Amino acid sequence: MQPWEWDEATWRGKVNKVRAGRSLKPKAWKDGARCAVALSFDADHDTNELRDGGESIGRLSWGQYGNRVGVPRILQTLKQADVPATFFVPAVAALLYPDEQKRVIAEGHEIGLHGWIHEVNTQVPPEKERELHLRAADTLEKVTGIRAVGMRTPSWDFSQVTLEIERELGLLYDSSLMADDDPYELVEDGKPTGMVELPVEWIRDDAVYFNMNRFTAHRPYTPPPAVLDIFKREFDRAYKEGGLFLLTMHPHVTGYRSRIFILEELIQHIQSHEGVWFGTHADIARFARENAGE
Repeated sequence: MQPWEWDEATWRGKVNKVRAGRSLKPKAWKDGARCAVALSFDADHDTNELRDGGESIGRLSWGQYGNRVGVPRILQTLKQADVPATFFVPAVAALLYPDEQKRVIAEGHEIGLHGWIHEVNTQVPPEKERELHLRAADTLEKVTGIRAVGMRTPSWDFSQVTLEIERELGLLYDSSLMADDDPYELVEDGKPTGMVELPVEWIRDDAVYFNMNRFTAHRPYTPPPAVLDIFKREFDRAYKEGGLFLLTMHPHVTGYRSRIFILEELIQHIQSHEGVWFGTHADIARFARENAGE
């Protein structure tokens, strides 16, 4: 049956499977802060090539750059600024680079779920998606010694059963959807779930500005200073509204010599404002859930 042939019950059912519920934006953030800042890094590394069945040594080396150079540069920047962040890691990347995960945890950051091999959830059968997410959660716990409490789905791809699986895992939050700028409660089939959504957006993601594939027409088109300006403007409006500024970056994208300044100068810009709270995604989700509307 084609979409134009669906009856109302069908299209409403698809729309209402997972929706944004009540806002969880507090009147003030931790310690009376005006704005919350959630920096996140999707440490996909080699899984960008592996998940498509690719064997390109060149693209695998691009992923390795994220581990060898990107993550260390990012961690050094975060350490100098004394701010925490969240790293979302596919389980295969964690197994390839276990020392990286241990360092991230040791330096006070959070590690969240990001699939098994950066698979596309909507292309995986429901039962297989469940098995992959559960296996990924167990793997990250074995590598880091800490059970992850949040998930960012690979490529922000969310299937009809993803939320059900997240709830089975007992997660505190998800960070894959785009229905708001600020935290909200996820609703499934019309019923509140208690799970927090920390919304993402492609505007606040470095990959859309810098990704490159020489075998396609996919080419970078935005100069790094322009990307910094976009991110600053997103923060400035979040600060004005007393909301959440959430940024997604990738070590194999932003970790380069000519781009790391974006993160450095953005943090400096944010820290020049009074009343800003930097928190891990878990910290912010927990505070939002416990202080919604207060």
